[in-house]
Amino acid sequence: MTATHEEFRQRVREFLAANAVARTEPPLEWTEEMQVAGCRRFHGALSDAGLGGITYPVEYGGQGLDKGYLEVYTQELSNYRVPLVPAAISHGMCLPVINDFGTPEQREHYQARIIRCDDIWCQMFSEPGAGSDVASLSTRAVRDGDEWVINGQKVWTSGAHYCDYGLVVVRTDPTQPKHRGLSMFIVDLSLPGVDIRPLRQPTGGSNFNEVYLTDVRVGHDCLVGGEGEGWNVAVAMLMYERFAIGASGSQAMTGRTGIAQLIEEAQRRGRSSDPVIRDALAGLYIRERIQTFIGMRIREAAEAGRSPGAEASIAKLNTAMLARQAADLGIAIAGLQGQAWYCTDKDGSQWANGVVSSPGMGIAGGTNEVQRNIIGERVLGLPKEPDPYKGQPWEAVPRS
Repeated sequence: MTATHEEFRQRVREFLAANAVARTEPPLEWTEEMQVAGCRRFHGALSDAGLGGITYPVEYGGQGLDKGYLEVYTQELSNYRVPLVPAAISHGMCLPVINDFGTPEQREHYQARIIRCDDIWCQMFSEPGAGSDVASLSTRAVRDGDEWVINGQKVWTSGAHYCDYGLVVVRTDPTQPKHRGLSMFIVDLSLPGVDIRPLRQPTGGSNFNEVYLTDVRVGHDCLVGGEGEGWNVAVAMLMYERFAIGASGSQAMTGRTGIAQLIEEAQRRGRSSDPVIRDALAGLYIRERIQTFIGMRIREAAEAGRSPGAEASIAKLNTAMLARQAADLGIAIAGLQGQAWYCTDKDGSQWANGVVSSPGMGIAGGTNEVQRNIIGERVLGLPKEPDPYKGQPWEAVPRS
């Protein structure tokens, strides 16, 4: 680290000490509404302090610094509890896509507001008939003068109920093969015809939504990446998602911060001397360390100007397996108290929720099976699965 990096580290420490809660302090009980409001406040203060959008251009609301500064910020942030989840997709997927594929006008209009969290964004890919095979989606956009009219349904849209904008992938040319006839649009979620319906999960929460789009009109200037380029933009966006998930580790599903907290829980419950628990903790530690090294490789590739490609799938697959392993270990350490707890125990449900939620990590950002296919084809050089409809127009392919 250079002296400049260390000066930056001190600025970050001072900001976090004044605007965040240290991990040594008890966690706050926040509702989703409180988290969203807290997320907006934190990112607004971050930008006001000259720390928002560290690697993004200054003219679009960022700081124009290299990734070394982002690494410093991330290291210091790990010591604090901050309500960042509401903007995870907005900052981790939508912001880099607008930065990479947006027009200068789009970047000027939207980017600073995303960085500040004045606007929170979501992504709308999956449909009832297009999950793992996103390219088979059927939501349509038809050109009408300077506007496009969108009709269709999206599902499993994280955070749509509190978001301001969404990036939606739609079909603009059904005469083309499924990967070629797609386009991506910016959609203001307050527009007439946008109907957001929360989906109830086994945990009792409603983080996901169905989004119905009925005659939703968006301007041609809302097109991202050009007409017919939606698949290329979507692939980049999925790569960002897989990298973001891959960097999250076991805490993505346990609600904790990983191996250190599981060790702490084992000690608190008197299970740290159990040889089976100790062996499981060691296995989880090894997998987390591997995940760290995968992340380092991806960051080095990005810094060298190379697309991480299939490495993001390796990171995402490992994270899904890691989350399941951590959730199972957490419930094993908690024992019966992880399945039934006193209503006065504020953290009593976390281990059960982890077990119920962890399989979802094998779906988000592309299923484990999809990731294995990508790794098999692009890393191991295995042949692709047969596709009898390859190259045929989307409208000619049978669908249920």
